[in-house]
Amino acid sequence: MCGIVGIVGDRPVADRLFDGLKRLEYRGYDSAGICTLDEGDFDRRRAEGKLNNLAAVLADKPLHGTTGIAHTRWATHGAPVVKNAHPHIVGPVAIIHNGIIENFKPLRAELEAEGRTFESDTDTEVVAHLVAREIEGGAEPRDAVAAVLSRLHGAFGMAFLFRDHPGLIIGARHGSPLTVGYGEGENYLGSDAIALAPLSQRIAYLDDGDWVVLTRDEIEIYDKDNQRVEREIVLSGASAASVEKGNYRHYMQKEIFEQPIVVAQTLQSYVRPYEGKVALPDSDLDLSSIRRVTIVACGTSFYAGMVAKYWIEQFARVPVDIDVASEFRYREPVLEKGGLALFISQSGETADTLAALRHAQEEGQIIAAVINVPTSTMAREADIVLPTHAGPEIGVASTKAFTCQLAVLAAFSANLARANGRMSEEEEADLVDRLQKVPEIMNEALDHDEDIAAMAHLVAPARDVLYLGRGPDYPLAMEGALKLKEISYIHAEGYAAGEMKHGPIALIDDAVPVIVLAPSGPLFEKTVSNMEEVRARGGKIIFVSDAEGLEKAGEGCLATIEMPKAHPLIQPIVYAIPVQLLAYHVAVAKGTDVDQPRNLAKSVTVE
Repeated sequence: MCGIVGIVGDRPVADRLFDGLKRLEYRGYDSAGICTLDEGDFDRRRAEGKLNNLAAVLADKPLHGTTGIAHTRWATHGAPVVKNAHPHIVGPVAIIHNGIIENFKPLRAELEAEGRTFESDTDTEVVAHLVAREIEGGAEPRDAVAAVLSRLHGAFGMAFLFRDHPGLIIGARHGSPLTVGYGEGENYLGSDAIALAPLSQRIAYLDDGDWVVLTRDEIEIYDKDNQRVEREIVLSGASAASVEKGNYRHYMQKEIFEQPIVVAQTLQSYVRPYEGKVALPDSDLDLSSIRRVTIVACGTSFYAGMVAKYWIEQFARVPVDIDVASEFRYREPVLEKGGLALFISQSGETADTLAALRHAQEEGQIIAAVINVPTSTMAREADIVLPTHAGPEIGVASTKAFTCQLAVLAAFSANLARANGRMSEEEEADLVDRLQKVPEIMNEALDHDEDIAAMAHLVAPARDVLYLGRGPDYPLAMEGALKLKEISYIHAEGYAAGEMKHGPIALIDDAVPVIVLAPSGPLFEKTVSNMEEVRARGGKIIFVSDAEGLEKAGEGCLATIEMPKAHPLIQPIVYAIPVQLLAYHVAVAKGTDVDQPRNLAKSVTVE
């Protein structure tokens, strides 16, 4: 969600701080601001809305100074207006903050009882007052921050600037990720490596509970017990160019078309083509001992998990439970010792999923994590890391991360089936061959981009859209509906095709487009019969199938989208492409903000 950038430097920082915020736009935000130290005092610029509003403010009143902090805010406490935008300044302290301070109300009441007044509606300003009170009482900045951190409940990443200490930034991390970057004559703080990519490739990831003191020449890291610690310095590999759109109109479009490449990169970690085997990287886990799998995720990752449930139960014959992460702990699930809990997250920092992971650990589960960020908190806390290799995903609506997750989950399902004796060597070798061909088949699916763009005008005027599918195409229907909702703001729902007659068919009329996902195969006839029920009631059908399916049932549809024929294990990876492209082109036709849809954040680091 929110983004943090800080620089303790020896030359002006405002332009570089703004550039860092641009790199964090993908996280989602609704206001932004920068504060620097200039000639012994704070100088601050803030604006609501997009960064071009802040750019206009900076053009009118430039910022100077060689130390500064910058922030993009996604509103939690307080509306997204200038007074609530970060940084907040209280006396000798300026602060930026990602996350939520859960006990801010009693802390604010305590401060107001002392006569302190507040300028914003945020929970963040409470922290600024607490640190300012410590400093005004004679504490040094690091002692003041350490004292206040122990009083805060919630999830947060913070950065502090101090009026009387112009070469100092202090950062703190509890739940919300923070990264430090090492430079020469200056040092850096950021929400992630992408923000720091043009500044430094030498970075360290703070552990949960860490706080850090940055000066121009030194970085000191302390743990939650205030003990000095060392964190491994690594080369980030984040490229300044990796977040450019290139010749594409939007990041989302670029990321849709990157999918054959990144899925190929991902599968290279799992497929042994010369041996005809599927293997998990760096794992000595005996999967034959696994008797139950529990999958936990949010949003698009949850739908990837739903597909995996079909795969695992069909191919490996191991029972699977699946939960939305935000509900998992609260229903008090029964977890048998030695079960495998599989968590899926693009960022590896999603608050709900991370909390569920820790609950499963306490219940004696083996923890596996499908993660796109191998240095994330979930990756560090899992027993087994199953990495995707999607690269940075800037568009808020997930595309390439989703298909890479599916690729990993397909490999995992096959590996589990082989370990349980449910897949022969010959079947495994055949599957490896099919997985090797996935990128090529995805390219074939992308070849229909222009056809899908041409039909976007059929969907764009709709107020409601339904998606139907059976088997693994059911979660694909829900994912398609989610994509359309996210970026076009059209109400859409995905249903199991057989459930239409149990209520949703009442919604059908000639103003409701119905997108039907029905590849030829064992479920085709059943899905088509449900489609005919829709057609009989005036529904306008967009039919997505392969050539065989279109020949059998494509006549009379409002539009058709042809997909290449694919093995059942890889069909969902292929059919993700048309639902992504349809959502994208409808959003473009409507003129919405494709990459940064309203109210949404890329990484949700609060519950």
